[in-house]
Amino acid sequence: MYEDELKYCPICEDEYRAEIEKCAACGISLLSGSEMLSRKDRPRQQVASQGELGPDDDLVVVRHGPMAEMKSYKKVLADRGVAALLAGDENSCGKGCCAGNFDLVVRKEEAAGAVQVIEDEIRRTAVIETEHEIPADQVFDPLAGNNICPACGHQFSGGVECPDCGLCF
Repeated sequence: MYEDELKYCPICEDEYRAEIEKCAACGISLLSGSEMLSRKDRPRQQVASQGELGPDDDLVVVRHGPMAEMKSYKKVLADRGVAALLAGDENSCGKGCCAGNFDLVVRKEEAAGAVQVIEDEIRRTAVIETEHEIPADQVFDPLAGNNICPACGHQFSGGVECPDCGLCF
């Protein structure tokens, strides 16, 4: 995933050559591949907040997407003490009723911590770290007597839907 001889932006995760020091898009210092890996492995921690956002704050975008998703990330950040705001893109009316996407914006100094909080939330809600082991060659076969759901690990026979989690094949 990350290579030690390259550098990465902790916010947008763009990849850079080793001699580059700052992200062209985000303007923050880059991390080595091993530093990025250690960020993924460290326990969740409270981000040091500087209170409400002000007009003089240097702001950066940490996430872009549909309003509902960005609102949930904003709430997660608020629960961890990080001030954030939503800004609509050019296709948005700014009220959430149009099809445009929104930017989740935080202080530049809090950006790396905010990204880590969001990544932790994505892992937690997407169940990326599974507790069940699925063989690498396991493929759903509707004709097989028994199958293992790749999402939840439930063993079942027949059908095109996992009876436990509802995943359709």
